[in-house]
Amino acid sequence: MSGTSEGPAPATELDRPVITESEIITSPGTGSPAPRSPSPPSPPSYRSVFTAAPLAMAVVDREGTVTGANAALAGLLGRDPGTLTGAVAADLVDLASDARTWHAYREMLRGRRARLRCTRRLKHPEGHALWVRVTVSPLPADDGGVLLSVTDISDHRELQERLRHLRMHDPVTRLPNRTLFFERLTAALEAESYEESGTGRIGLCYLDLDGFKAVNDTLGHRVGDQLLAAVAERLTRCAEEAGRTRTGTPLVARLGGDEFALLVEDSTGTDQLADLAESLLGAIQAPFDLSGRMLSVSASIGVVERHAAGTTPTALMQAADTTLYWAKADGKARWTLFDPERNAHRVTRQALASALRPAIDRGEFALEYQPLVGMEDDRVHGVEALVRWHHPRFGTLTPNRFISLAEEDGSIVPLGRWVLRTACRQARDWQVEHPDGPPIFVSVNVAVRQVWDSDLVADVADILDETGLAPRLLQLELTESAVMGSSGRPLQALKALSDMGVRIAIDDFGTGYSNLAYLSRLPVSVLKLDGSFVRGFQLEGRAAKASPADEVIVEAMVQLAHRLGLTVTAECVETSAQATRLRRIGCDTGQGWLYSRPVSPDRISELLGTPGVQAGVGNP
Repeated sequence: MSGTSEGPAPATELDRPVITESEIITSPGTGSPAPRSPSPPSPPSYRSVFTAAPLAMAVVDREGTVTGANAALAGLLGRDPGTLTGAVAADLVDLASDARTWHAYREMLRGRRARLRCTRRLKHPEGHALWVRVTVSPLPADDGGVLLSVTDISDHRELQERLRHLRMHDPVTRLPNRTLFFERLTAALEAESYEESGTGRIGLCYLDLDGFKAVNDTLGHRVGDQLLAAVAERLTRCAEEAGRTRTGTPLVARLGGDEFALLVEDSTGTDQLADLAESLLGAIQAPFDLSGRMLSVSASIGVVERHAAGTTPTALMQAADTTLYWAKADGKARWTLFDPERNAHRVTRQALASALRPAIDRGEFALEYQPLVGMEDDRVHGVEALVRWHHPRFGTLTPNRFISLAEEDGSIVPLGRWVLRTACRQARDWQVEHPDGPPIFVSVNVAVRQVWDSDLVADVADILDETGLAPRLLQLELTESAVMGSSGRPLQALKALSDMGVRIAIDDFGTGYSNLAYLSRLPVSVLKLDGSFVRGFQLEGRAAKASPADEVIVEAMVQLAHRLGLTVTAECVETSAQATRLRRIGCDTGQGWLYSRPVSPDRISELLGTPGVQAGVGNP
């Protein structure tokens, strides 16, 4: 094939048909030879096919210059056919716009690559965009160069874009959906997206409508969809308004249900995200007019803002989801900023919750005991059993770190049963070790869920029988809020335990319901005054003045308890001055660091061997 644009060469002698002997036919009756039917025309030359082909093509030499192009290519590109020959092929179809394609094309020109195919978006001289598929194939070695073919795929590309838009957008709100949001988020967190320009930070507002389910349930999904579409419009307006004062407009997406997200690329800090969150709350709180029906809703928003480096889409969304949960838990209709310390506490709680039940089986719990000392004789009358968790990762944990978790997942029942059995067995051991002295009682904390989820009365009876401890030497402590509201099964259990001889104590008395009239009808034998009242007494060696009101309240509660036949224990006794005042008021026993911190059973044994507990004698 010639590489020029000249017409076909004139026929030569070799091009003319040659008549052989075998082609001569004699005509019947004349004896004279008769010529055969005319031969079919010779096939057209390759140049004719190239020129007439509907596929846009061009021949390109090894230097990348067009040596010949057909009319289809000129028509496709909107160029004068005469201007194509001699043009740089790469410029005609934009092969140099990205390094990878340009390198592959140069390799083809050098004969080091077999084929190249790529898609390009070209600008037509008439102004519209033109999507083409470019194919570059090598020509035979004798011809040299390559064949460039170009196919118009604009219609196919438009159909692809329409299908992609449908796949990537929510049909109700017409916002980008979860798939497109994560595609955009992933691209924003790629290093090349922020290393060369921008702030290198990213922000996210994760929004959830408060009470949207009630709208669907009461008004129907059609109204619910109308509300979602109206919310989407307001969120979009907020994003556009924010984009006017910043470098870019946040992406608004519906992630599913009533959850929306606004992605802020190249954020400038938490102030920017806080301003955006405030505007979102204000926009949503305004009433919605849905076909004459007025609806008012609110939203909770989790806000996260951080460096893009080192952040993954999963980590960012987990932080946003956690923060949204905080906003809901804090009262809804608000936004909350992600707090790493609060999140670390949450992660720790989750780790502890998952390890609670196995820890009971592995024997990771132990008991320490804090003395309950008589105000008049300074003798140990009893001890309170306090559970400790010797966690292999977090060290020794006090009850405030895990008891609430145990109550939530129900593991408080087996844990409470273990505490009760261990404490009763230890109290019996002390009684055996000191047969000449008055026996001490052991006080064990009981959660309300232990009453509801187990047969506490049967458990106590079995454990007392198993350990040989007298019922009068066991005291069960329940919080004031739990005891004062007791009815039905809990109240029956408390009465049954009291009838058995077990002492019932109200812990932290004075901070709960304080229903004094109800107190007289409960099977209670001990009140433990909350430590906040004792702290109000004057402290030794400090300039702080005593609180007269606290002293009056404590005195009144002690007198009331004694009139009802109850004994009183004061918690958090830390100084001799506090102990002296409590003794004068008439308090029966005291508990606190003045006497001893919670200690091991062996240390309690040492205290039982002394005639009286001196200040701080049980402290390390």
